[in-house]
Amino acid sequence: MAVNWFKYAAPASFYGLAGRLVPWFAGAAIATGVLGLYIGLVLAPTDFQQGDAYRIIYIHVPAAWMGMFTYLVMAGWAAAGLVFNTRLSGMMVQSLAPTGALFTFIALWTGALWGRPTWGTYWVWDARLTSTLILFFLYIGYLALHASIDESRRADRAGAVLVLVGVVNVPIIYFSVQWWNTLHQGASVKPGSSAMATVMLTGMLVMAISAWMYTIAVSLARVRAIIIEREQHSQWVGELLADADRATAEQAT
Repeated sequence: MAVNWFKYAAPASFYGLAGRLVPWFAGAAIATGVLGLYIGLVLAPTDFQQGDAYRIIYIHVPAAWMGMFTYLVMAGWAAAGLVFNTRLSGMMVQSLAPTGALFTFIALWTGALWGRPTWGTYWVWDARLTSTLILFFLYIGYLALHASIDESRRADRAGAVLVLVGVVNVPIIYFSVQWWNTLHQGASVKPGSSAMATVMLTGMLVMAISAWMYTIAVSLARVRAIIIEREQHSQWVGELLADADRATAEQAT
């Protein structure tokens, strides 16, 4: 039987789908996170150059990847919102932004901690670091702009424009180590090859999957809250809240 996925473009339909998916992605995030940390902190050998300091890679690299990838996903939703004028698109952009900002901050923070023992300093105005800092400011700028506009649809459109303008920064981050002479090391993982030991690479990829699952789970949970807030005057939301109140009352008695 064919599934009409277009019906989930409506916030009312997507709300139920998101609620069913959140526990699965949350469980996957926990399971893969525990496995990834076990591989990275217990099974993976000590690096012969950096010692155990390199193990921050299991947090730093997945966070950096998710900071960039989340912004690209935001840009996709932003473009869809501007082209098709769908309400859900703006809600998804709003729900993704805090998690993207969090991962970008973690990437900057762990990068600074990693840079101290390897470079001798917490920060340099390196092309990769500077462009990642700009990405963090883009996230903060979007959140500030969206919060400053009272009417949600106008806020969505203004935020979408900012996200699409800023998306050019993502390829700059990715290719910065190739385009400029930087302190930041080049990519350890390339299509078809890797400079890392298999167990090290496995741990890092499992942690990246965990970060991905976490992002999906949290964003879906957050968009449900955004949908309720924006659709609070809709009949279906009123019925949903009434059912929740009745269930709470029955539990209390």
